[in-house]
Amino acid sequence: MAAPIFFDTWAGLLRVLITACVAYAALIVMLRISGKRTLGKMNAFDLVVTVALGSTLATVLLNRDVPLAEGILALLVLICLQYMIAWVSIRSATFERIIKSEPTLLVHDGHYLDTALRMQRVTRAEVDAALRAQGKAAIGGIQSVVLETDGTLTAIPGSAQ
Repeated sequence: MAAPIFFDTWAGLLRVLITACVAYAALIVMLRISGKRTLGKMNAFDLVVTVALGSTLATVLLNRDVPLAEGILALLVLICLQYMIAWVSIRSATFERIIKSEPTLLVHDGHYLDTALRMQRVTRAEVDAALRAQGKAAIGGIQSVVLETDGTLTAIPGSAQ
């Protein structure tokens, strides 16, 4: 028998509606309690947690084999783990180095650092676009461009600007 295209049953639709509302509200409450850091600019670890939260929420909403309470517990565990990782990384420089990447210098004294660009898989065109976005017309007047831990590019003007 073929799977239904639009919906299986009215009860299934009602289950998704109720589950979505309750799980979404629970997720919002947990994110607010865990603090701004959970929703701040993301490094690679934060991105993984965010994707895991989304995947877990989707599974809770659409998989009838996952009870709502278990889904909310899974969301809570992910948020608690992220909170604990952030807490430990603030208190331990060694742990922070393991979890977070270091900023990388891509331009120094107006010159591209091609080895760093290759290692970070950033093109000169991407650096130029970031400079234009920050109102800088040319690389010549730039002291440095740094690839930050969250993936953004920061331009530091030279002393003449």
